[in-house]
Amino acid sequence: MSAAALPSVVRGSRAHTSAPPLDVQKVADRAALTAMEGEWDALVSATSAEPFYRHEYIRCFLDNFLPKAPLEVRVVRDADGRLTAVLPLAAERAAICGIHVCQWTSPTNVHSFRFDLVADNGEDAAPAILRHLAADRGWDVVKITDVPEGGQAWALYRAAQESGFPVGAWEAQRSPYIALPATYEELARGLRSKFKANLRRRRKRLEEKGAVTVERVAGAALLPRHLDECLDLERRGWKGQGGSAVSQSAAAHGFYSELFHREAFRDRLSIFFLRLDGRPIAFHYGLTCRGVYSLLLTSYDESFKEQSPGHLLMEDLLQDCVARGLRELDFLGCDLPWKLEWTSTARTHYWLFVFRDSVFGRALRAIKFGWVKTARRRLVAGYRRLRRIS
Repeated sequence: MSAAALPSVVRGSRAHTSAPPLDVQKVADRAALTAMEGEWDALVSATSAEPFYRHEYIRCFLDNFLPKAPLEVRVVRDADGRLTAVLPLAAERAAICGIHVCQWTSPTNVHSFRFDLVADNGEDAAPAILRHLAADRGWDVVKITDVPEGGQAWALYRAAQESGFPVGAWEAQRSPYIALPATYEELARGLRSKFKANLRRRRKRLEEKGAVTVERVAGAALLPRHLDECLDLERRGWKGQGGSAVSQSAAAHGFYSELFHREAFRDRLSIFFLRLDGRPIAFHYGLTCRGVYSLLLTSYDESFKEQSPGHLLMEDLLQDCVARGLRELDFLGCDLPWKLEWTSTARTHYWLFVFRDSVFGRALRAIKFGWVKTARRRLVAGYRRLRRIS
């Protein structure tokens, strides 16, 4: 079914559903986006515990990583004008297997961690957003990345699928987390005995080198020098050697610096330092929001690798989180081996794709999710045959 044949396709800003009418608007002006901060954050607070969906996080991302990208933000209001949903998107030129396309994408990368449609009822908002998108001929594919399983963006995916749009989804990453018990002793009972013995031995070896202290700095006590200490330590490690440290990217540095100086963000921020004779040898940089500590950045001085300063600091951090009555520690990102030393539970995240309901859109979907998938299977099968022969 073509986009033009969709029932109740909107040729303006009004989307009609069987429920009370929802008004879908496009926000393309950055000043108008800035003016939405209060009602945007009120919607996030009412629907999610995620700090990454808040206005300051999305706006700082757009300003630093996509400063020139045209905005394609969709906002949904009810009959009383109340904001009920927001889907931030930005336009970009992209390529799918060498074919150039007009892509509307979520403002996401490795520094955004998690993304979703923010809505008080995604099932109501999604069809209205889809009809509004279908009426706009400016896109070939909508890409929404790092959506958690069960996230509200899945409602848009289902609405598109049910309306005949070509869709596809990829599992992107599994983010480990720890459901925090009432005491650290209870948490420690779930850790491997060998791992705990290693922690004790390595802490003792580190203490033999000098005075080991742990510092937690949070809220108003945070100063620019604390951020500088973190970024300097990160730059001196493997990320700096590979060119992926925050301070080596003007966009990433601007993003974290701008967030750091925003009061609403800093009120949730805390930095843990592991210091040896006053010198930082490891840090954990994270946000606390509604009982969840989310770990954004971490690094350590690799000259102390044998003492595992990152793990030692994590032990101290977890004790602090439990003592403060937090309910969860979210590692974010991928399920790296060091994270899995602490937990076996993880959240799965996906990339969601909606292609235009057209011959071109269906061809793009076949290329990305048909031909490429088949080619990968054949490559893997061929590799396995070679392994058996050799």
